Amino acid sequence: MKTALKIDITFEQILSMVRQLPIQQKIKLTKELEKEAIDTNLTRLLKTFKTEDLDLRIIEEETENVRKELYEKQKRF
Repeated sequence: MKTALKIDITFEQILSMVRQLPIQQKIKLTKELEKEAIDTNLTRLLKTFKTEDLDLRIIEEETENVRKELYEKQKRF
């Protein structure tokens, strides 16, 4: 059986509690917060680049064009 509690707590109170934690728990908390921030940033980045206008055929064509350009440059030297 679980009971949900709702408490009002300020950032300063949370910070005060965190400061009381042992160093290992602070490290663990830091890693969890970093993971959350990375997930948030990665999600935002992926949304930025998401497009319906790009498909595998276009990617393959562009890749082949770049390969040809690089091959031509190497032939000159």
